[in-house]
Amino acid sequence: MAEQKKVQEQDINQLLKVRREKLEELQANGNNPFEIMKYDVDHHSREVKENFEELEGKQVSLAGRIMSKRVMGKASFCNIQDLEGNIQSYVARDSIGEEEYKAFKKMDIGDIVGLKGEVFKTKTGEISIHASAVSLLSKSLQILPEKFHGLTNTDIRYRQRYVDLIMNQDVKDTFVKRSRIISCIRQYLDGNGFMEVETPILVPNAGGAAARPFDTHYNALDEDVHLRISLELYLKRLIVGGLERVYEIGRVFRNEGLDTRHNPEFTLLELYQAYTDYHGMMDLSENLYRHVAREVLGTTVITYGDVEIDLSKPFERLTMVEAVKKYADVDFNEIKTEEEAKALADKKGVHYEARHKKGDILNLLFEEFVEEQLIQPTFIMDHPVEVSPLAKRIPGNPDYTERFELFITKREMANAFSELNDPIDQRGRFEAQEELKAQGDEEANSVDEDFLNALEHGMPPTGGIGIGIDRMVMLLTNAAAIRDVLLFPTMKTLGGSDSSAKAGKAENAACAQEVKAAEVIDFSKVKVEPLFEEMIDFETFSKADYRAVKVKACEAVPKSKKLLKFILDDGSGTERVILSGIHEYYEPGDLVGKTCIAIVNLPPRPMMGIDSCGMLISAVHEDDGKEGLNLLMVDDRIPAGAKLY
Repeated sequence: MAEQKKVQEQDINQLLKVRREKLEELQANGNNPFEIMKYDVDHHSREVKENFEELEGKQVSLAGRIMSKRVMGKASFCNIQDLEGNIQSYVARDSIGEEEYKAFKKMDIGDIVGLKGEVFKTKTGEISIHASAVSLLSKSLQILPEKFHGLTNTDIRYRQRYVDLIMNQDVKDTFVKRSRIISCIRQYLDGNGFMEVETPILVPNAGGAAARPFDTHYNALDEDVHLRISLELYLKRLIVGGLERVYEIGRVFRNEGLDTRHNPEFTLLELYQAYTDYHGMMDLSENLYRHVAREVLGTTVITYGDVEIDLSKPFERLTMVEAVKKYADVDFNEIKTEEEAKALADKKGVHYEARHKKGDILNLLFEEFVEEQLIQPTFIMDHPVEVSPLAKRIPGNPDYTERFELFITKREMANAFSELNDPIDQRGRFEAQEELKAQGDEEANSVDEDFLNALEHGMPPTGGIGIGIDRMVMLLTNAAAIRDVLLFPTMKTLGGSDSSAKAGKAENAACAQEVKAAEVIDFSKVKVEPLFEEMIDFETFSKADYRAVKVKACEAVPKSKKLLKFILDDGSGTERVILSGIHEYYEPGDLVGKTCIAIVNLPPRPMMGIDSCGMLISAVHEDDGKEGLNLLMVDDRIPAGAKLY
């Protein structure tokens, strides 16, 4: 195996060397492609195909990347890929000239060319371009993945998105749709009288959401600042200033884990409208989702995974208390005290912390028993005040707030309030958040004196909403993971910052697997558990069913700092769920696509309300007095379900 890999690397290095030699020859002959400044394009591939009857026999000019080439003596075929698709070209020596044809034959897969020629249809009926001129516009010095297998390694796809876009047309389509979705949102809001604004990214007080911020430092001001975790507090200042309808689509940053639904930096839409409430925000968000789906996809009935989602029907509306009663068979209206709430949580097996109050327990029950049921669009309304520090209390029912979250496909897609505009109440809630922060809650807000000063000048009754653009795009493009809708998702640097360049070069050469620089490992301070002295018989050992499993998805378990939830392919055709307490050592997004080892015939074990069906195998040791752990990962060529002996 090692010898085969060495030969493969030698072959790749030789191919790369040949490409550079071709470039040197071009440059020596005065044909440096990198000196070409422009090329006039008047058509794209799809345009030619869709308008063939009109364009047949006419001259067109296209440009794109050579994705395949068949050289056959005096005539050849090549396939050119541009933004909109691909088209075949017939390149003949007698049509472009003998010297030009020799130059064409030396071109490589991946080269970018300009193509002029006549539109025609081959004998087999394929719409093509009969080339009259082929110009090399850029020389590709790297090797694209093999055509029929494409780029399938998800880790490299995310790290080298440029190659992913070249090789996978559906990926390109996803990001074209993303751009259209954002454009459509802007058009809808602009058409409804909203004004787009921009607010600071670096802020002295990161508020407006329950999240841990990233910290940085202004050298010029000698002041510590944070990257914003929401857009809310500055937009509300603008409502105070008299801008009655404002919105911002911008990046926000939360210093949290990575999984299939979360990325530390993401795109958020927040909007605020004076003189309306959360009912107005419900109507707006429902109409916005429906409008964007219709404009971008041409339908309001969409498919996500294997589920049909109907955005055309009125979205269901339930209070949080009603939802918990419906799905958990618990009438929280009967719970009068914090003690009763915690006793109920104990009975239901819901984990909570000592600092949690009655409203927190209701929210935990909702997360445990309700969220997984909310597949079709559903508004969950009237959240407890304990988890809604910026929302207005419901008149006559001050334990609850005028707040809603929109859920689709079990995911929160929007969060909205009747915004709190009472500065005295707001100060009290900020101070309650300060107490939580003092108790160790890293996601609690701090008192924002300038925002309170703004509220004291008077803010009109206002409705506000936040919509995660990335999750909306996931829904409308049927994407399973947030990284599939982010052009450049957050990834851990390979081999650390010092060796990232070397690792990147290794990826470019192979473009099929991660290559990490070999490192010398010091085991001198490592301790391992003594070997068991007690023997077991072979029959007992053989009853444990060890299998190779593929990680299809991995995410942090809510309210747990240790547990990761794995969705695994064990070769049976049915997804297997296993929970493992290894979050301290791994970020969930880094494990997707890996091949691991699990015991699959253990009885289900309930953990945080989730049945864990098996156990992933890790290697543990002690290194210089600290516990170390490595999840056992094996060659990805081992199929799911392969049994270990």
